[in-house]
Parts: sequence; structure tokens; C-alpha cells
Amino acid sequence: MRKRPRQWRNGVVTAVVFSFCCGQVGCAPAADPSHMKTIFVFGDSLSEGLALSPREAWPMLLVEKLRPLGPNFRVTNASASGGTTEGGLRRLPPHLQHPIDIFVLELGVNDAFHGIPVEQTRANLQSIIDQVKARNPSVSIVIVGIQFSMAVSDGEYVAAFVKMFSELAEKNHAALVPNLLEGVVGDPKLNLPDGFHPNAAGHKVLLENVWRVLEPIAREVGSK
Repeated sequence: MRKRPRQWRNGVVTAVVFSFCCGQVGCAPAADPSHMKTIFVFGDSLSEGLALSPREAWPMLLVEKLRPLGPNFRVTNASASGGTTEGGLRRLPPHLQHPIDIFVLELGVNDAFHGIPVEQTRANLQSIIDQVKARNPSVSIVIVGIQFSMAVSDGEYVAAFVKMFSELAEKNHAALVPNLLEGVVGDPKLNLPDGFHPNAAGHKVLLENVWRVLEPIAREVGSK
């Protein structure tokens, strides 16, 4: 996917639930940092929020969903426009210096656009998962799948690409969002003029697609 026409950030965006749960006056005491649970989103422009304010992208919209679960969640969005799985492998190491409780992996679509073999994409995603699990043995993993139409002659490629996400989820005992773009693809009211990247309204739909899978996991992790 294309690089952001204007750069909001090159690093990560982090939001802590308690900072959005109170006004400037009369706030409840901040949660004990040692009890914080981190949801780490690692994706491409579909999660970064191409051409949008960082807080309009679905990962930061999670903060509002997490509010009823308590003040002990931190959401970190380390997604990057144009990101491939190979690029993800290069970007990952610095983030492993911090604990991760829930790892949300949304990468792969740019590999498909570049015609990278599905097996290579799969291997890269597995390596990312393995590295996260090695540093965070109790991490809960959510794999975000993508289903969309591609103007390619190889229908087997598309089928293998779509199937890859469910196979990775099964292999790694991970939860699966079957299709991040469900309800958004093809709707001009929910997409930017490029017809592929969701606009702010579209990201609210992406949020619901993810939250259906993530909510029970967040409740379980938050109760520990």
C-alpha cells in the first residue's frame, strides 16, 4: 500500500485506557503500571490509518471499547504504511523489549500486491509470531485475515493467500479475524478515493470486525 502522503509518525502510537476515561479534573488514580496489559497491533496501512489522524485508526478506537473492562489496558499501534512481512521482521526487534499481553498481527496484503510467494509470506509471519512468543510465553495472539479481489490470473494464489491466515491461526492456537475488510470493501462511503483504504467511517467498521474476536480475549487477559 502507498506511503502516507503526509507523515503523522514514523514510530508507534500508544494510548492508555485510563487517560481517556476521565477529564482533566477529578480523575481516578492512575493504574499501577505493573498491572498494565498491553495490546500490541503490528500491521500495515490498514491498521496505521492511511491519510487519517492516528486516533481515527481502528487500533486507537479500541480504547473506547476497552473502557468498560477497566483502566489497565495500554494499546500500542506499531503499524506502518506499505509494510510487508519482510519489513515487519526488520521492524519487530525493538518492540520486543517491552511486554506484550495481546499480539494483533495484521500483515500480508502488501506481499500479495507484490506477488511474493504465499509460502514466503507464511514463513515470515510464522517467524514474527515465534519471536513474540519467545519473549512473551503467555501472550494471546490474534491473526487478522484479509479477503479481497485481486486482478491476478492465478486464482490458486488468491485462494492460498486467504487460507494462509486460518492455517496460521490453527497452528499457533491463535484467534482469527477472518476478514478485516468485511463490510467495507466496495463501499465508496467507507473508503478513501483510492477505493481500497478505509476512511474514518470505514475504520469504525474495521473496529467492530476486530472487536468481535478480541473482546473475550481482552476480558480474560484483563481479569488476570
